[in-house]
Amino acid sequence: MDNFDLQDPLASFEEQHPDTVSALFSSESDHMPSHNYFQCLKTSGFHVSFRQEAISLIFQEQYSCNLDPHTQYLAINYMDRFISWQEIPQGNPWVVKLLVIACISLAAKMKEIHFSFSDFQREGGFIFDPLAIQRMELLVLDALNWRMRSITPFSFLTFFVSLFELKDPPLIQALKDRAANVIFQARNEINLVEFKPSIIAASALLLACHGLFPLQFPSFETSILSCEYVNKEMGLKCFNAMREMVNNESMVDVVSSSSTRTPISVLDCHCNKSESESTNSTVAATVTPENREIKRRKLNGFCSESSKMKILG
Repeated sequence: MDNFDLQDPLASFEEQHPDTVSALFSSESDHMPSHNYFQCLKTSGFHVSFRQEAISLIFQEQYSCNLDPHTQYLAINYMDRFISWQEIPQGNPWVVKLLVIACISLAAKMKEIHFSFSDFQREGGFIFDPLAIQRMELLVLDALNWRMRSITPFSFLTFFVSLFELKDPPLIQALKDRAANVIFQARNEINLVEFKPSIIAASALLLACHGLFPLQFPSFETSILSCEYVNKEMGLKCFNAMREMVNNESMVDVVSSSSTRTPISVLDCHCNKSESESTNSTVAATVTPENREIKRRKLNGFCSESSKMKILG
């Protein structure tokens, strides 16, 4: 895919080689957290709190650092994949902020947007010099095998929309926009971590269809769940989890609207060597248990070294 669009690589898939779509679906697992990550989040309070704090930091910086939702989503993807393969040492509260800065920086480079370390750190707390941030970026790149051109749910929206019999461009765009909002909302939902990006995209589109075209929903559902690339059981499971998530947000919205607080939108959850050329590289290395152990030692060594440096906290 020479003209790969991070947000919509299949925008013109009809004109591409027939194997392009199949290749995208077959490689999406390479851009996901490890298989045991979801179970780890269900059983480890530390990993849940670490992830929640990291996502909260990313969301807090959307204004000061001018981060668009897609850059936030990409940074969260990097963060999830990193902590799923890398043992995070406890007792070092600055680690989460350093990791977030590194992930946002890498995502910004992939999106070719400006990101200022000083803007991110101006709120106070731990302050990191460029060398410390670069070292963390390299640790992230190493853990992710330099696969930074991530496949996300947005990569599949155009393909699944093509399965519907919609001819009106404004309606198609409205459907994709509604589905994108659902995907953004799902960033913080632990119960959706286990699903592949394509399943999240399909479920988000179904949820959007249910709201925009309720009469056509049964035919849309049949089209997606009968697709050769979709596991029907996982698709239904993901759709139900998403619907529950949106319903929960609806209840919060009702409570917030009746109080003096600002209502929370159901589809807009408030809670989201590394030069640009280097991050475009893809190294197809296999992560073995031995390699993961080396990465653990690297990060533990980094933490003890940085602690001695007393990172301007």
